[in-house]
Amino acid sequence: MHRRRRTALALSAATLVAAPLLAACGSEAHPGAAAVVGGDRIDVATVQAQAADVRTAQQKSEQSDELVTKSGQLTRVKLSGLIFGRVLDRAAKDAGVSVSRKEIQQLRGVAAEQSGGEEGVRTLMLEQRWVAPGQIEASLRQEVQLQKLAGALGADLQSPTGVQAVGQALTEASKALHIDVNPRYGSWDNKKVQLSTYKAPWITQVTPVQGQDPEAGA
Repeated sequence: MHRRRRTALALSAATLVAAPLLAACGSEAHPGAAAVVGGDRIDVATVQAQAADVRTAQQKSEQSDELVTKSGQLTRVKLSGLIFGRVLDRAAKDAGVSVSRKEIQQLRGVAAEQSGGEEGVRTLMLEQRWVAPGQIEASLRQEVQLQKLAGALGADLQSPTGVQAVGQALTEASKALHIDVNPRYGSWDNKKVQLSTYKAPWITQVTPVQGQDPEAGA
């Protein structure tokens, strides 16, 4: 099974730092919105569609029951990921960082080599990240962005000080976007850069060093 295979993929930056909550505003001003980020809506329908895609992929897995059980907060996870993507975009823009399709494909190639091919990548992303096959490229784009953001800041994501530096940049971007979350999903935490209402599967981990099992500590 591929879930124990080693990988060089950086973990989601939801692990970067911990800190106090920032209460979100009510949903009445934005009916139908799961969140408003920098004045742009993330519709409930968009979040639900992403979660449905993951559920469909999980149901096709040999470990479907286990995957569905472990991902009980899937809708919140997908909303948190969508908001985080906007925050990372802002932080990358502020740092002058851009990502090319070639860089995304290069990372996908590395992931395939270390995960036993494309099927291994799909299994890894579904089981560890709750990412459906059609969402993989967007997820890898964030990986490249995060790594390049760290490079632009002169930060090493393998070190506590580097993680802190990137976390601070993300927190500043998060605050600048004035994120307003529909209370049904919880509230947004600027310093953790995630929703406060769930604990992601990778939350107890740090960015893995080369050769480390990415599930260690989960």
